[in-house]
Amino acid sequence: SRRVVLRGAVLAPVAGVGVSGCKGGADDRSAPLSGPVELGPESEIAEGGAKLYRDHNVVVSRTGDGTLKAYDTVCTHAGCPINKLDGTKLICPCHGSEFDATTGKVLREPAVAPLQPLVVEVENGTMIARPQT
Repeated sequence: SRRVVLRGAVLAPVAGVGVSGCKGGADDRSAPLSGPVELGPESEIAEGGAKLYRDHNVVVSRTGDGTLKAYDTVCTHAGCPINKLDGTKLICPCHGSEFDATTGKVLREPAVAPLQPLVVEVENGTMIARPQT
């Protein structure tokens, strides 16, 4: 009937959005950090907190004793850039993997490997992250 055809025409575009958002294809992949990047002032990171630097795919956290830790925020499941930080929990938009921003450990699958740790140093009050060698 005409109603069935119209209903299918309305739902098809919505279903397509769901499929494309979960494709995990090469277009969604981000390259891991390959060299040093300036992130911002050290004062941006509160004790016990974390900040996500989406432009560089880096998260920085500060432990209770003031130590800074940094991790690459390219999801270890499908290579998608993680774009959400809720407190100290990182959430991947592609398939819902979750990571602890203070340790890099997986909190929720489908990812099983932890985030890649980075070196973070402070030079003249500015944080600089770089890959570990």
